[in-house]
Amino acid sequence: MISEHLIEELRLLNRVEKLRVIQMLANQIAEEETILANTEYEVWSPYDAPGAAAILTEMLEEDRRRNE
Repeated sequence: MISEHLIEELRLLNRVEKLRVIQMLANQIAEEETILANTEYEVWSPYDAPGAAAILTEMLEEDRRRNE
């Protein structure tokens, strides 16, 4: 959460300083996304897991019955 003090300080900046803050934040986000893009994530699938697929189907049907 952004503090009110920080917001007030940002409001007091001149146009050039505000643009520098925007550029710095945009660069930081881009760097973080690059780090995330270069990371491998394991993805699990219920393919070849009939027990998991059956449980999921049962849960979906139960939810559908509750919402009818």
